[in-house]
Amino acid sequence: MTPANASTALAATLVDELCRHGLTDLVLAPGSRSAPLAFAAAESRLRLHTRIDERSAAFLALGIAKTSRRPVAVVTTSGTAAANLHPAVLEASHAGVPLLLLTADRPARMRGTGANQTTDQVRLYGAAVRLFADLPAGHPGADEARQVAGWRSLVSRAYAAATGSSPGPVHLNVQLEEPLVPGAADGWATELGGRPQGAPWTRVDPRGSRGQALRLDTSRRTVVVAGDDAGPPARVLAEEASLPLLAEPSSGSRTGENAIRTYRLLLGDPALTDRIERVVVFGHPTLSRPVSRLLSRDDVDVVAVPGRVGWTDAGHAAARVADRVEVSGPRPSDWLAEWKDRDEEVGKRLDVLLDGWAPLTPHHVAAEVAAALPAHGLLFVGSSNPVRDLDLMVPRYPVGQHRMVVANRGLAGIDGSVSTAVGAAVGRDSARSLALLGDVTFLHDTNGLLLGPDEVRPDLTIVVVNDDGGSIFALLEQGAPSYSHRFERLFGTPHRADLAALCAATGTPHRRVEDRDGLRAALAEPAGGVEVLEAVVRRDDRRDLDAAIRALPPG
Repeated sequence: MTPANASTALAATLVDELCRHGLTDLVLAPGSRSAPLAFAAAESRLRLHTRIDERSAAFLALGIAKTSRRPVAVVTTSGTAAANLHPAVLEASHAGVPLLLLTADRPARMRGTGANQTTDQVRLYGAAVRLFADLPAGHPGADEARQVAGWRSLVSRAYAAATGSSPGPVHLNVQLEEPLVPGAADGWATELGGRPQGAPWTRVDPRGSRGQALRLDTSRRTVVVAGDDAGPPARVLAEEASLPLLAEPSSGSRTGENAIRTYRLLLGDPALTDRIERVVVFGHPTLSRPVSRLLSRDDVDVVAVPGRVGWTDAGHAAARVADRVEVSGPRPSDWLAEWKDRDEEVGKRLDVLLDGWAPLTPHHVAAEVAAALPAHGLLFVGSSNPVRDLDLMVPRYPVGQHRMVVANRGLAGIDGSVSTAVGAAVGRDSARSLALLGDVTFLHDTNGLLLGPDEVRPDLTIVVVNDDGGSIFALLEQGAPSYSHRFERLFGTPHRADLAALCAATGTPHRRVEDRDGLRAALAEPAGGVEVLEAVVRRDDRRDLDAAIRALPPG
């Protein structure tokens, strides 16, 4: 059919071409100027998700894209609506997650005039996007077919940029003239066309060829560090070369017998750490200062393997970068055995320490959540303490069972974590979906619990570790006793929030537990839909607990 007006033609062409390139999901936040895009999405074969909050919408899309490994589109209206996408755009940029941002805009002639909901949206997200285009409004009359071809070609370039060798967000700022509804005519007279058999306008192979592999002599004492989204190659290298694997929970590498559970603690033991001669780094490691110090040492040969957004080298110490690493030379089995023996010893002492500490510690919560995650399950873990607690407590999962642990580690913020967790559960068909969040992180995105009656409602248990404030700051310099008179107001920030009441306001089932047995029982009985499991722990002893844990290895 021929659209009745130019804005409908523009919106329908963009959405149709995205579908031709393989897009399956689109998240919409309602608005007036974006109405043509909303109507087009509703008439397409896309799976449509609607959210009332643009920030929540963007993080929902981020979660879907992270677990489905496919691009997701986000549509907003103009003005502050577009600005609210920015936190998720930054996270997607630094994590290499493909998002297609379609922000509606008034025609360019209205910028700077004080027109309602009109601001300068040109390059709104700066260098965080892989591609930006400011699309002029469609116009009926001359060159309608040429306009359609240009729109389709632009979508091809945008999709290639989002999914290319350095994937990430792209931004199409779409100027739309009135009329904004599909039934109002303005003289547009051209069908939208497109390639035959539903083919994309331009076929692009964005990945390119991979470089040569680096041959690694493993006679030197080497460890493999696997940061966020490192994937199986880190584990495979560690096993082929008989090397210790220091893998973060969201690395996708923490499986098999070479994974060292207490590596963060062992890196504080000079008897092991001072003898490391080489580190091979996969993914984006961000969790611990001991790892950062190791990667910054002048006497350690650092080899980096690029991830989605390049390689990690915060210490400016990487001497070599290679797409792939292969091994040669003898396998130093005694080196691996020493790490595994020390790991077993320290792990047992850690468990004894925690069992004697309190009815329920944050580490207990992390351990129970990790134990409840079945094969082919999904776990989203929030930033701050939960991901670090999980790092110490997650077991060595067997290879091949495809548990997926994901986190927003691109910038490691707490923004949008509830929405990202919901999106992650929507984006992947899992045996069970869990989320582990701190209380401040949860409160930062309670809008993520607002799901309309027609929305996909995944089965997701959100475990909230509630210590009434920001306990991570107790572990840092500002948590020292000398600052105790200012700590609570500036960093601890107790909120006294009633999570049960918050959940009731959104119709979300809630359960509160205060001991390990209660937590274990609650995790054994997951409810359908989205539910919140509140695990209450202490905060006033967190600094002492952390000090006791860090003191374990040397003894």
